[in-house]
Amino acid sequence: MVRLVLPNPGLEDRIPSLDQLENIEKEEASSRPKWDNKAQYMLTCVGFCVGLGNVWRFPYLCQSHGGGAFMIPFLILLVVEGIPLLHLEFAIGQRLRKGSVGVWSSIHPALKGVGIASMFVSFMVGLYYNTIIAWVMWYFFNSFEDPLPWSECPLNANRTGYVDECARSSSVDYFWYRETLNISTSISDSGSIQWWILLCLTCAWSVLYVCTIRGIETTGKAVYITSTLPYIVLTIFLIRGLTLKGATNGIVFLFTPNVTELANPVTWLDAGAQVFYSFSLAFGGLISFSSYNSVHNNCEMDSLIVSIINGFTSVYAATVVYSIIGFRATERFDDCFSMNILTLINGFDLPEGNVTQENFAEVQRWYNNTYPEAFAKLSFQTCDINTFLSEGVEGTGLAFIVFTEAITRMPVSPLWSVLFFIMLFCLGLSSMFGNMEGVVVPLQDLKIIPKKWPKELLTGLICLGTYLIAFIFTLNSGQYWLSLLDSYAGSIPLLIIAFCEMFAVVYVYGIDRFNRDIEFMIGHKPNIFWQVMWRVVSPLLMLVIFLFFFVVKVKEELIYSIWDPSYEEFPKSQKVPYPGWVYAVVVIVAGVPCLVIPGFAIYKLIRNRCQGSGDHQGLVSGPSTTSINGDLKY
Repeated sequence: MVRLVLPNPGLEDRIPSLDQLENIEKEEASSRPKWDNKAQYMLTCVGFCVGLGNVWRFPYLCQSHGGGAFMIPFLILLVVEGIPLLHLEFAIGQRLRKGSVGVWSSIHPALKGVGIASMFVSFMVGLYYNTIIAWVMWYFFNSFEDPLPWSECPLNANRTGYVDECARSSSVDYFWYRETLNISTSISDSGSIQWWILLCLTCAWSVLYVCTIRGIETTGKAVYITSTLPYIVLTIFLIRGLTLKGATNGIVFLFTPNVTELANPVTWLDAGAQVFYSFSLAFGGLISFSSYNSVHNNCEMDSLIVSIINGFTSVYAATVVYSIIGFRATERFDDCFSMNILTLINGFDLPEGNVTQENFAEVQRWYNNTYPEAFAKLSFQTCDINTFLSEGVEGTGLAFIVFTEAITRMPVSPLWSVLFFIMLFCLGLSSMFGNMEGVVVPLQDLKIIPKKWPKELLTGLICLGTYLIAFIFTLNSGQYWLSLLDSYAGSIPLLIIAFCEMFAVVYVYGIDRFNRDIEFMIGHKPNIFWQVMWRVVSPLLMLVIFLFFFVVKVKEELIYSIWDPSYEEFPKSQKVPYPGWVYAVVVIVAGVPCLVIPGFAIYKLIRNRCQGSGDHQGLVSGPSTTSINGDLKY
């Protein structure tokens, strides 16, 4: 077993001893918030981990990588990658009783950059994530109309037909791209602020502020609704979905395994990335949440429970989504067949009702053999149920186009629309609680903000500042900006942060010390599974995933999809290269968090060398002592 531990002088002075922990917990009772009960803590963690990605990315990955076959690498990597890192974050936060910056700077002052990087990623992801909640609110408000505003195209100015852009695409496409986003044809064409999106953005940030105004004291109350309601709505949708025509086609299509996909390395890469992101690891929020626990809370059991719920939710949500997609595909298949039947009836002047789906192929063949010249002039569509089912859509396309179209085909469609967008709102909001925690607590740890400022003011300033920056997403080009940040803000930086976290605990803090800490907290040492995962398997997996991602991204030309009615193949999205200045944005969004970690370590080294420290402490700054509540005093 690997037992390498790097020199780390002064560690004992920077962290409270095990004997002090229980006294510290008593001292903190009046000065530091804590969870009202265990259920509140678990719901908050589940709400943070289970987000929009479980509903709109996991089903797409299943469909793209062999249906049920994708479950095999997903579940394997969930066990060997997701659970070990989740347990590590829970345990180290509970042991050191600080946020991300405080935890990593306690382990080693040179590691403070890891906490700063987590804070930066939480800020960037929260910046655009709440805009998605604003879009959800816009659709929610419009769901009270009957018929739904995206169920049919609007009339043109002369009221003689439909608006051309809508007639050439579809009513759901038109409502999303034109009436909601009013999208431009380039990220460089910013346009103006769309006031309706700005109003929804204002509502989204206001709701978030009210829920996070006092940290876990207020979010802990909100999670009773935001973390449980999505499961109720998913169950309602599943029951409704199973009663719809063609729902089983979608579920069978989703879970039919294509085992050849298991030999595709991209399948394993996507499974590893999905496990990683679906746990909300490396954001810093989970470390903060666990720091409010009792010293003797069973963090090992917590990590197992949250992991099982998270994995179950992904599979459950995929089942629900594909029951609805199966219904939508069957409806489109029937419409396609009806058009072909109508073409045949009109072409040969046949009585209505003579041609059905059952006898269509036979009748078509007979007329082709009997009247080949007349038959050759007819144009038939290709109707294949699997083609409609395999149209892979993820993200906003699944939520705001595919699902909204399916909802318009259901009886009492406004009711289903309201339920669907309430579910998305709750999923998004509970994830934002963790992102806010990942920004507010590190800022307090960094002592940038005066300690006398109340948390309500600090939270308000963060919400206000982020809200003002998010105005960029309300422009005509806003969706392009959001896609750009979504692609790069939460990808490579999180992999690097997570690798640094595991390396720091195992090889800087010391795995033996960590084992003793866990034994003190939960009553027994971590078993051989945890030892092997933490020391070797999980770090290597993260390194492999990072290297593959890095190689793929470096070779990849930066392109994005635009909505352009003048495009030859409209309504298909056109793929165009990003302008050159976008590369600078990518460096800032993805590069800065990665560079902060080594940058801060180098800064500490240079600073210590310049100060001419008498003792050789490597990267460690001058001596530090620990106060009674665990704060560092330099």
